[in-house]
Amino acid sequence: MSENETNDIQDEVVENVELKEEASVAEEAPVIVEEPIEKKVRVYAKTKEEIDLDFDWDILNNRDDSYKANQRKELEQIYDETLSTIVENEVINGKVVSIDKREVVVNIGYKSEGIINANEFRYNPDLKIGDIVEVLVETQEDNNGQLIVSHKRARAMRSWDRVNEALEKDEIIKGFIKCRTKGGMIVDVFGIEAFLPGSQIDVKPIRDYDVYVEKTMEFKVVKINNEFRNVVVSHKALIEAELEQQKVEIISKLEKGQVLEGTVKNITSYGVFIDLGGVDGLIHITDLSWGRINHPDEIVKLDETINVVILDFDDNKKRIALGLKQLTPHPWDNLDPDLKVGDKVKGKVVVIADYGSFIEIATGVEGLVHVSEMSWSQHLRTAQDFMKVGDEIEAVILTLERDERKMSLGIKQLTPDPWENIEQKYAVGSKHVATVRNFTNFGIFVELNEGIDGLIHISDLSWTKKVKHPAEFTSIGQTLDVMVLEVDKENRRLSLGHKQVEENPWDVFEDLFAVGTVHEGTIIELTEKGAVVSLPYGVEGFATPKHLVKEDGTASKIEEKLEFKVIDFSKEGKKIIVSHSRIFEDERKEDIKKATSNSGKSKKGNSGNNNNNNMVMEKTTLGDVSALADLKTQLENENKK
Repeated sequence: MSENETNDIQDEVVENVELKEEASVAEEAPVIVEEPIEKKVRVYAKTKEEIDLDFDWDILNNRDDSYKANQRKELEQIYDETLSTIVENEVINGKVVSIDKREVVVNIGYKSEGIINANEFRYNPDLKIGDIVEVLVETQEDNNGQLIVSHKRARAMRSWDRVNEALEKDEIIKGFIKCRTKGGMIVDVFGIEAFLPGSQIDVKPIRDYDVYVEKTMEFKVVKINNEFRNVVVSHKALIEAELEQQKVEIISKLEKGQVLEGTVKNITSYGVFIDLGGVDGLIHITDLSWGRINHPDEIVKLDETINVVILDFDDNKKRIALGLKQLTPHPWDNLDPDLKVGDKVKGKVVVIADYGSFIEIATGVEGLVHVSEMSWSQHLRTAQDFMKVGDEIEAVILTLERDERKMSLGIKQLTPDPWENIEQKYAVGSKHVATVRNFTNFGIFVELNEGIDGLIHISDLSWTKKVKHPAEFTSIGQTLDVMVLEVDKENRRLSLGHKQVEENPWDVFEDLFAVGTVHEGTIIELTEKGAVVSLPYGVEGFATPKHLVKEDGTASKIEEKLEFKVIDFSKEGKKIIVSHSRIFEDERKEDIKKATSNSGKSKKGNSGNNNNNNMVMEKTTLGDVSALADLKTQLENENKK
């Protein structure tokens, strides 16, 4: 029988005694009672029999203590031991006696039980009746006589001691993941908010953090900062410890060429990491497929289970190289055996480099088209000028080495070689229009047609001008009239000339710029060695410094227009030497000579006659070009005679 039931029975006995006394008084008073007192006594006596209480009714009116002092002390001690002695703000253990969705009832051995909100046990979904939990006594009795306790505050008071103990003993603890935060998760551990880094959730990368929110997991405390009250936990550490043992066992059995089943753990731009059941291996992008791919995700997907072959590993077997394409036959082994040099094939451009393009004619079978095999043209170009990645093209097989799995292809072979009939199309002496492609110090490379290139030597650019560099004469991309001077079919070379398109004017210049003739010229270049003088009809002459002195003794300046006398002419060397000072020097000499010859004659009537007609000085003007043409015709007629 419980203590509470005993107290209830004692209360009922006292009430029975009081009723019996009232009945005796009623018998003495002249009052009529509707119901006999004995009946009430009999009712309560029946209750007494039911509870089987041995009570001596004779001692009711006896107020003397029936217990001796030592007996009462002993009974009080027994009663006190049935109740817990509690102090407010003290943490004690309690036993879970009831659980529902809203509340958890805990018995701490006090006269009433504590009721705790179920949210305080969210971190422990496995809580069940009979579990011992810690609670903090907040109030022994509230206004309703209810005991107020808290599990959350009890955990908080002892949390730091427990966390430090867990770190020291490398203990596994449970925590409730409350929410996400930057870089990881917030975990409730013993009432403390601990940080779980994203990298410490699992051994494999986590793509969705939200799936872990409001879950209870096991952790290890890895770091504590008591000064700032920071705690860092890890779930990955538990997995690694478990996998390490599996890893040692797996690695010990690895062999080259062994085929294993694995799961795609991570995909990068350079390859795929495969989980082999506790140990990771890498499939490089080149070992995923016999064909070329841009990214590994074209072949595999995350969490996909695939078979791989072990290609290699280091001495410690920490780096394992895996292959996927090696599980299938090499495409070269399945190449058409009838394919031979000279055959035409079709394929797709998969890679373009400066030196050429790779054409995939079948998965894993590629041929190289060198840039020199893309066009009959000889001038420098790049593969990008002819094609781009993804283009479908046709080519001719130039070389085929099955053992070495190499193939070279050509595109220009699909069109006739323009040098086959070069003598007929570009005969010596024929005139054509060419496009300037490139400059060198010694000349200009031009293109007459696709695949037909030629060289114009710098000396064959102009009859009259001295060209120091081709860039002074023309620019890349411009067109020039040329004449074929020489054809070398064997070496695929054409010698061309630009000045030969026009007649050689030096045959006419020989008479026009005869020694002693005077012409107007402009100084266009001035150096220490002398000056270049621009003469009529686009001819240039040269004057040394001493021939540039003017009559007043000053030196000539650049872009200055002066009279120049031809003092030397070389048709073979195409040179004209001119002088400005020679003009007034010769005049002085002539004056001196004339004065000497007339010194013995009478001065009368003759002093004013200078006889200027004897001083014939031929001067040419710019005139019109027809005079030069007439002179040329006259010279040609004389040559014929």
